[in-house]
Order: sequence, then structure tokens, then C-alpha cells
Amino acid sequence: MDNETLQSALPEYFAPWVQALGLKVESFDADSVTARLPQHPQLSRVGGMLCGQAMMAAADTAMVLALINHFGEFRPCTTVQMNTSFLKPLAGQGGLVQARVLRAGKSLAFGEIDIRGANDGKSVCRASVTYALL
Repeated sequence: MDNETLQSALPEYFAPWVQALGLKVESFDADSVTARLPQHPQLSRVGGMLCGQAMMAAADTAMVLALINHFGEFRPCTTVQMNTSFLKPLAGQGGLVQARVLRAGKSLAFGEIDIRGANDGKSVCRASVTYALL
């Protein structure tokens, strides 16, 4: 696996509005992928804070990339459950979205996502997810 392969999955498998998030694959390891979510006025609400909907979409997308990395290829899947906690606002900086596969079986996959400020490294959002593998 390499960053280019993971990055090329975005236009191949995701809707145009997800691509509009501007995610860029930063790094990966055996069980996780980290993507950069840029700060952009279209993704922000009053006060320049990155909106929660953008963070949730980025978390979900990064986890699919982590599953691609885990399996070595795209496997059709669908989100069954996503539990998200917003810890503090993300303003004045983009985010680093780290998605980690906890377990991937034959029909279900489980993961967790941490979104941190790209500049200060402080955690702003945590999510746990379950996917059905189709």
C-alpha cells in the first residue's frame, strides 16, 4: 500500500461532496490511516469553527481508507453505527484524522477515529464505528 493508492480511492469510491472535503492522505501504518482535513470556509460555521458534519464525514471516509489499507484493496462496506463525541471546537486550523481498524472479520469491521488539530495536536473529536462488510 502507498499514499498514492489510498489517495486515488477518494475519487474512485466516494461521492463528489465527500471529495469536496479536500482530504489528503498524510500517512499510514499496519492498522491506521491519517488524513488531513483542511480548514476551509465552506466547511466552517460561525466563528470559523469546523462544523461537526464535516468532521463526521471525514472520520467515516478515513475509516474506509483504513479498511482499504487493512485488506489491501477496496471491499464494499456500509456504516452500521457511528458514535461521535466532540471534545472541543476546531478553529483556525485544519484537522488530522487518524482512523484505526480495531478488528475486521468476515462480515463486520470495528474502528476508532481521533481528530486532532493539525497545528496544536489536541484531540477535538473521537468516534467509534462499526461497518458491515458486503
